[in-house]
Amino acid sequence: MRRIDPRLLLISGAAFISASAILFRLSGVSPGTAAFFRCALALPVLALLARWERRGAGPRRRAGLDVLAGLVLGADFVLWGASIDGVGAGIATVLVNVQVVVVPLLAFAVFGERPSRAFAAAVPALMGGVALAAGVAGHGTDGTDPVLGSLFGAGAGLAYGGYLFLTRLAGRGQEHRAQPVLLSTLGAGAASAAIGGPWQGIDLAPGWPALGWLAALSMTGQVCGWVLIGAALPRLGADVAGALLLLQPVLAVALGAMVLGERPGPAQLAGCGLVVAALWLAGRGSVPPRDDSGVGSRARGDARTGEHADRAEVP
Repeated sequence: MRRIDPRLLLISGAAFISASAILFRLSGVSPGTAAFFRCALALPVLALLARWERRGAGPRRRAGLDVLAGLVLGADFVLWGASIDGVGAGIATVLVNVQVVVVPLLAFAVFGERPSRAFAAAVPALMGGVALAAGVAGHGTDGTDPVLGSLFGAGAGLAYGGYLFLTRLAGRGQEHRAQPVLLSTLGAGAASAAIGGPWQGIDLAPGWPALGWLAALSMTGQVCGWVLIGAALPRLGADVAGALLLLQPVLAVALGAMVLGERPGPAQLAGCGLVVAALWLAGRGSVPPRDDSGVGSRARGDARTGEHADRAEVP
């Protein structure tokens, strides 16, 4: 995957994950059950991929960070499902995307990686576009407890941002793709069971139709999605990665129309257009893909790009 533009990898991963909410709805299970099976059903496939990968890339370094990232991701899964019940799918989608601010702020606070000016200018448009695309302007809250649901959604967004940051840090300078997802999935499954079990309960026998939807959720949202995203994150700036992941709710609107027969209104379509435009603006401050040594960026003779590329290595 080294030869593929990391932005393309990230967009592809976001496309896979964008189906998660639809598959979760189709399964009809509780958030705790969905989070647990999303991880458990992915483990055999990830174990096979990791075993094959280990032969060429060797053992994984910083494995503890991968597991820690997975524990944070498991909390995100459970909180996100609970936020849908509290505030409805639209507002929950908006809240979880506070990651677009969390990841660059963590990178700046811990490593001094400054977001580009283009990204800072695009953030208001990004968040506004996500809000419109999620349908906030089209109707009121659909959930049962808006205040508590908002808190759950904000917590899910913070956890999501923490996972992305830790994944990007753990993948610095390494070629592994399946092994880190396997380790983080183990952590996420443990966290899902520890949080979702006592809180929401986990149904270990949800029925074959539900298991089918959960298997699809596991393969798309956990295996394909996170392998592609994990391959891209260490090669992109925190601001650009966070912005590109905002394509997820836009793609979810399109999938909802195709799979569930949902018809986005004018405000949602306008929001999708605003997100695409803001992503273009944020991407103007990004660096082109390069190899891990930084040679590619120096060969272009752009001192400013070279500085950004070297800084982006940390994580």
